[in-house]
Amino acid sequence: MHHSPPIMENGPVSCLPTTPKMSKAKKVIDEAQENQNPELDLADKGVVSFEEMPGLIDMHNITRITLSHNKIQKVPPGIANLTQLEMLNLFNNHIEELPVSLSSMPKLRILNVGMNRLDSLPRGFGAFAVLEVLDLTYNNLNESSLPGNFFMLETLRALYLGDNDFETIPPEIGNLKNLQILVLRENDLIDIPKEIGYLPRLRELHIQANRLTVLPPELGNLDLFGNKSVLRMDFNPWVAPIADQLQVGVSHVIDYIRSETYRYLYNRHIAARGPPPPKLNDKTRKISRNRQYS
Repeated sequence: MHHSPPIMENGPVSCLPTTPKMSKAKKVIDEAQENQNPELDLADKGVVSFEEMPGLIDMHNITRITLSHNKIQKVPPGIANLTQLEMLNLFNNHIEELPVSLSSMPKLRILNVGMNRLDSLPRGFGAFAVLEVLDLTYNNLNESSLPGNFFMLETLRALYLGDNDFETIPPEIGNLKNLQILVLRENDLIDIPKEIGYLPRLRELHIQANRLTVLPPELGNLDLFGNKSVLRMDFNPWVAPIADQLQVGVSHVIDYIRSETYRYLYNRHIAARGPPPPKLNDKTRKISRNRQYS
């Protein structure tokens, strides 16, 4: 049976093209502008570029922006106009580079660019005035990706570098005197710098799934024992004495590396050191490796 189309009761249909992508993000932005809402949640809105969010970088009162789970490739330098911004979450996008201007943001405390496609950080990146939490998990970063001033981020309380390509961590990490959480899991680390042992506030250290054989005795300085402390170190090719202690428990490892016996063994191991253990993590299939050549 043939139905005739329903009669339009609400007047003529608008001829303006509707771009659903635009409307999703724009609607949220328009509402925030109307209500003077300083927090903007644009997670999972199908956003591909900042151009789809007109007016966003003129919203000078904004303090928090969540843009996670989108497909953004570029962050415009104009983001730095948002001088009140305290939190910027760009987790899980397609970002290949960050603008140099980012680190001039005077109030940014939390920056999450985990799960992107970064293989370098812009020069001067260590200039953030008050940055406390920096999440760079699951990118393509290594020791040569870090700009010279990276470890001047002395306000940093948490640094997430898991799932990248680091083989070494520069000794300058010892400058991050406020660091409480350091995540280095699933890299290609061959050793851990002794300077980590001089971070007085460190309470969480995640070094699992690397290529580590020994720990510097200086790690024995750390208070990784308390009920709020965490040391994760599984899935490394540890020398037998460390592996044996780890079977019993992490606290036994710490006790052991504080001993004279270990110091002797460590020095001997370093002196006689052969080639590093092979890479176990095949990272060629990582999503972060997919480059967008548009």
